[in-house]
Amino acid sequence: MDILSALVIIIGLIVFEIVNSVDNAIVNAHVLKTMNQRWRKIFLFWGLLIAVVVVRGILPFLVVWLTVPGIGFVEAFQAMFSGSPYVAGAIDSGKPLILMGAGVFLFLLYLHWLFLEEKRPFFVTDKFIKPNYGIWFFACTALLLVGLLYMARQNPVLMLSASIGNAAFFILYGFREQAEKQSEVLKEKAVEMSNFSKFLYLEVLDASFSFDGVLGAFAFTTAVPLILIGNGIGALIVRELTIRGVDRVASYKFLKNGAMTSIGFLGLIIISESFGLEFPGFLPTAITLLFVGVAFFASRSLNQKENNLSIPL
Repeated sequence: MDILSALVIIIGLIVFEIVNSVDNAIVNAHVLKTMNQRWRKIFLFWGLLIAVVVVRGILPFLVVWLTVPGIGFVEAFQAMFSGSPYVAGAIDSGKPLILMGAGVFLFLLYLHWLFLEEKRPFFVTDKFIKPNYGIWFFACTALLLVGLLYMARQNPVLMLSASIGNAAFFILYGFREQAEKQSEVLKEKAVEMSNFSKFLYLEVLDASFSFDGVLGAFAFTTAVPLILIGNGIGALIVRELTIRGVDRVASYKFLKNGAMTSIGFLGLIIISESFGLEFPGFLPTAITLLFVGVAFFASRSLNQKENNLSIPL
């Protein structure tokens, strides 16, 4: 891989990590406001080390180790830093399994947002799917899994990967449902909870959001070092937004539309790649920048219009 290709991938990973973590940054900011100065610094320092080094370092390694046949635990770890042709070949042979599970997870993430989450419609699909269509999320999920299992019927391991991606989504979905309820309790009882309890809550929540980013990163590359660099830089920027500008980022009302729509397309792309289709290496980055960029400028235009209307004549 040449330097230019690597740079394009890293840029895409950074943008993907940032826009995918905006919700996490908003929750972090709300909880941090209830913590004293000492524990804020502890979270911003140790939390950053855990988020970047531990979570975003271990998860890609575990995904490669668990899904690539033919390499052991030590070889999977070495694959993160070495250019061994044997390890590279093993990872390449196991790539469809990684992509299938990650693709199913990402596309379900998009469908959940599209059918069940509150949003301000922007893209055509956002406007077409109404809130009372939520029941169709479960129908689409079931039909998607059945269709993929049928298409992969000659490859039992690929079928298992699709099932794992489906299961991983619903397990994480259940966890986040409880986390949202806990965040409401935390707002009401912030004074009663210790700073240590809040710190642990934020770390667990951050780990769950990291799962999205790590699996999404495989849409850009299976090179673990590039994932570590791109996701790591993105996580650093998200932490900075948490401290300084998360409210401003949240004011861009269509930004999540762009992020989630790009996630949907990335999911479809890597599911297709798991069946052997090939796409240009720059396509995931281009899709992410396109949808996020369009959503960003539309949000900025809307903000300017609303600000002008709010100024009395």
